[in-house]
This record gives sequence, structure tokens and C-alpha cells, in this order.
Amino acid sequence: MNLVLYIHGKGGSHAESEHYKSLFPEYHVIGLDYQTFTPWETGKEIHTAVSKFKNEHEKIILIANSIGAFFCMNADISEWIEKAYFISPIVDMEKLILNMMSWANVTQEELKIKGIISTAFGEDLSWEYLCFVREHPVQWIVPTSILYGEKDNLTSYETITAFAEKYNCRLTVMENGEHWFHTETQMQFLDDWLNS
Repeated sequence: MNLVLYIHGKGGSHAESEHYKSLFPEYHVIGLDYQTFTPWETGKEIHTAVSKFKNEHEKIILIANSIGAFFCMNADISEWIEKAYFISPIVDMEKLILNMMSWANVTQEELKIKGIISTAFGEDLSWEYLCFVREHPVQWIVPTSILYGEKDNLTSYETITAFAEKYNCRLTVMENGEHWFHTETQMQFLDDWLNS
């Protein structure tokens, strides 16, 4: 049997994969609950899981949400994925970190000296994380469709468009959509997007 693997975003869980079972009735649908939160650790977790799944399933379709998509692109799994659906993916982590540093009024020199700086908006800024992102640019060769909300506050339209063009992804933009697809209208749009 073929597999749909769901990778959640920050604050999410594997239980969200239940939503996709009715959309892929002929697939085994599971969600992965990763235990780490850095691209080097989480990438390894995802790699290990997908390596196991590929031996048990003929085809694997990936659905990844937000930072989950970023982690997948750092997991060296492209060769095992038939196609991918990214929902509000973080596609330029360096740009996002630099934006968050700007919001927190933190310079690169400060971050380099302190290593980790907590912010008022609840995100820890990490020099190690920023260096990793710079040293490991994303490489992604999987046929991918992207769902993006027009009012996404983490990734700009220019950034998502540049990524979609570079990696030949099919980009769908939901008018007035947000980074987090969660309202009834947004989820209906997401379902219609997957069905199309």
C-alpha cells in the first residue's frame, strides 16, 4: 500500500494527519511526531523514519506544514518521495531569522557573542541555527505543490514565488489566507486544493 506522510508545523502534532485520511482513502496515512526542533536533529529523525517507510510502501506522498516543510528539505529524503504538498512552508529560513532579529532589534554581532537570545515574541534566536542554515542551503528535487496564504506573516509573497520558480513548484495562493490554515473556510480551500 502507498503512504501519505504528514509532517506538522510548530505547535502541531501527528494527530493532524487524521484530517487527510478521507482525502486519500486508498493510502495509508500517518503523521510523524518529531521530538527535536533543529534542522540537523529533526532532519535526521525524518530521514530515519522515511528510510524505514520506503521499505514498507511502494510510493510515499509527503504533506508538510510550515517549519515541517523546512525540516523535510533538510532531511535528505528527496529520492524517496513521489510528490509533496507544502502548506505555508518556510522556504527561506535565513531570511526569516534575519527578520526576527530585526523585530527583536538584535544584531548579528550580538547574536554571535551571546549564542542564544530570547525574544519578547517567544522565539529564541540562535547563532548556531543561523550558521547551519547558511552552510546548508536547501536542495529540493521533488515535484511539489505549495499552498500559500496571501496574508502569511512569516514568508513574503516574493520569497514563496522565488522558491516556487526555482524548484518548479505549483503555487496556489488563497486570497486573505493566513500562515496557519485553521478556519472552516481555509480548511475547505485546503481540501479543494488537495483534491485538485
